[in-house]
Amino acid sequence: MNDIQGAPDGPVRYQDPPPFSADAQGHALTFYPGGSDRFAALLGLIEGSIRSLRLCFYIYADDDCGRRVTEALCAAARRGVKVSLMIDSFGSNGTPDSAFDAVREAGCAFCFFGSHWSARYLVRNHQKLVIADQERAMIGGFNVARDYFEPPENDGWNDLAVVLTGPVVERLVEWYDRLHALTSAPHQSWRGIRRLVREWDPGTGPVQLLLGGPTRRLSLWARKVNDDLAAANRLDLVMAYFSPAARLLARIGRVARRGQARLLLPARSDNGATIGASRLLYGVLLKRRAKIYEFTPCKLHAKLIVIDDVVYVGSANFDMRSLYINLEIMLRIEDAALAERMRAYVSQQIAASLPITRALHHRRRTLLNRIRWALSWFLVSVVDYTVTRRLNFGQ
Repeated sequence: MNDIQGAPDGPVRYQDPPPFSADAQGHALTFYPGGSDRFAALLGLIEGSIRSLRLCFYIYADDDCGRRVTEALCAAARRGVKVSLMIDSFGSNGTPDSAFDAVREAGCAFCFFGSHWSARYLVRNHQKLVIADQERAMIGGFNVARDYFEPPENDGWNDLAVVLTGPVVERLVEWYDRLHALTSAPHQSWRGIRRLVREWDPGTGPVQLLLGGPTRRLSLWARKVNDDLAAANRLDLVMAYFSPAARLLARIGRVARRGQARLLLPARSDNGATIGASRLLYGVLLKRRAKIYEFTPCKLHAKLIVIDDVVYVGSANFDMRSLYINLEIMLRIEDAALAERMRAYVSQQIAASLPITRALHHRRRTLLNRIRWALSWFLVSVVDYTVTRRLNFGQ
């Protein structure tokens, strides 16, 4: 086994679960674990729009999937839909600017986040968001690129998206419009963006729209997770990148001691250092009786946290960049029935995963691997984070 990449020793039979729906706190939600279902839902939102479309993505590739989405956006614009598209310039730096000529020519409002080089260019708009007609929204971890819609047998990313209706969609519209106004300005105001994140009010109800962004301390969404973990007895976490701050790691360990903590993490990734960084932390968590699993059928990209009766879903990973730096969007829903349904989904994923026992972890902890893991953690959690933190983002 290639230990850093985590390639499985043999194939695992696995099929993406079908879409499933739930009602929670006045909202209707449909979850899409499968890539083809996710792509069909994305195109369905665009093609079914009547008045307006707002889209924001970190990666937007110039491949067959990206071109199909572009064609659908242009068709929507031609039938009178007001279309707005924000793309992160760092995440999509492999996409030629000419790939967006069609949306510009169709009259869509198009802009890049961080299109001008500066130190602040290291801040990335990692959000994934689609809003149709100010009534239906789609969020999750997926981007617009073929790998995010391919099936497991083609090593597509295992991801999760949710389409929802309900009062929180109005807040999504409010957030998008504020961010778009700053991003589309001739000179992007970084102070304005930091202020926008800092002053965002998520509300106090059972459904909250939480943001991440450049701050000196944990982002709003991470502070909420930290608070929820403080007295929690049960945690289920599915995360593509896992290298949290020490305080969050300690809180997870305490949940495991009090009750149960299940962590589903990747065995395969496009960035082997992120796997090594996670594996460095396994020992302390296993000592505290946390249950760790590595997803082996394909690359894992989902972001889901269930803490007691609270569900978090959105774009953020559980690493230093998503906890402190990137613009992220997370939905927090406090609903016992939804939490149980999402735990059932996690259990389905765990059934296709490799349990990481203390014995297995001990066998993996060779001197060479410990050096690899420590170097990976340093590169992922210290170097990249420190470079960005020195930019003095403010509170």
